[in-house]
Amino acid sequence: MFVDYSTITEEAKVWVYPSSRKFYPNEIEGIENKVKAFLESWKSDDENFKASYKLLYNRFIVFFAEDKDATLTNSDIDASVSFILGLQQEYEVELLDKMNACFKQGEYVQYKDLKDFKKLLKNKAVTAKSIIFDNLITTKVDFDNNWEIPLEESWYNRYL
Repeated sequence: MFVDYSTITEEAKVWVYPSSRKFYPNEIEGIENKVKAFLESWKSDDENFKASYKLLYNRFIVFFAEDKDATLTNSDIDASVSFILGLQQEYEVELLDKMNACFKQGEYVQYKDLKDFKKLLKNKAVTAKSIIFDNLITTKVDFDNNWEIPLEESWYNRYL
């Protein structure tokens, strides 16, 4: 069941899907409608299941799912990945590539593959104080507290 983000507990599972490009303003409503429809139907046979999402910076699709009273099975996860693959194809973006770094440069969010990101660090275009997005977080409490953090406080600090 799709619910408001504010009702999702801190223990909820989180999946962050960073887009390889910013979504265009004319795409946002369509993406949000598709995501809501998917979450409404995802595990619709389980009345204890709650899910929500956020679309942030016109670049990140974030799913939240409470599985304390409604266990997520492999087929449930497969359904979500299949949905994301469909969005990738429809909008011609990459959403499942985890070998990238998303970070802020001024007011803009950048998406770089790790090889290019390391070059930016070497050239000091990105520093230890740069804000990076940890897209590998797994719970809502981590999302709320550790998703947008200085690079030096993240697992990316190994590249400094």
